[in-house]
Amino acid sequence: MSIKPFNILGIGVAFSPNLKPNLYEAARLALFFKSKLILIHVGEQSEDKIKTLKIILNAFKKDKLDYEVVFKIGNPVEVILSSAKEKNVELLILGALKRENFVNYYLGSIARKITRQAKCSVLLLTKPSINRVPCKHIVVNGLEDPKTEQTIISAFYLGKQLNAEKLTIVEEITQNEVAIKVDDDKSLRKATIIKERITLRENTRIKQIVDHIPKEYVQDIAIKSQPIFGKRGYSIGHYAQISRADLLVMNAPSKMSFWDRLFPHDIEHILTELPTDVLIIQ
Repeated sequence: MSIKPFNILGIGVAFSPNLKPNLYEAARLALFFKSKLILIHVGEQSEDKIKTLKIILNAFKKDKLDYEVVFKIGNPVEVILSSAKEKNVELLILGALKRENFVNYYLGSIARKITRQAKCSVLLLTKPSINRVPCKHIVVNGLEDPKTEQTIISAFYLGKQLNAEKLTIVEEITQNEVAIKVDDDKSLRKATIIKERITLRENTRIKQIVDHIPKEYVQDIAIKSQPIFGKRGYSIGHYAQISRADLLVMNAPSKMSFWDRLFPHDIEHILTELPTDVLIIQ
């Protein structure tokens, strides 16, 4: 697989208290990736809105930021998704609230609804900042899945563009793979041996993926492989949180049913908790 740069970025624009930090984050990313930025606002166009956006983005005028503003009336989720598709957006940036209570989760926030339906990659910002906060540590999922190789490659591409110092590939392994009831020393030793074999297998699989990534993307970053036995989605989210990762990169979710959303698993744990900024690779 090859590196897929993000040539066109999009951001959902709401005239809220987070407008300026969200725009600053998006503008910086567009400059890092040498991309065009599409600002999508759900609502009517007005001179005041255009003036506000120009004033904020004037800070990037010297950098020759290439951007376009789209105004469209309608359902927020439908407008943002349709506009992203029309403008060929490859990475959609959305502001998101950390931790929702059950009622809000059940109803679904706009950001999460868009994330579940988007056909492009999505970046959820939980802590946008006007002043740049360096992205030092990236955590990426390494679970055995057809999408994982491209996700890991994209994580290294981001690490290169953002000058990250460390990238950790987390292989989530379900406890079902160690199907032994531990009730004495003998069963404990057997379970330990099985875990060691699985860990070796997973580390070998990840190494084969990393070995195929161009050297320019792996040579200046510390790489760590971290197998974790636990519940998928929850385990990597918890790891990203305790390791103070600046960005968590995940595979895009498969099509989910109503019950999948009501009783979260895998990516849904991440969307509910949002341990840090989350990038979902489509």
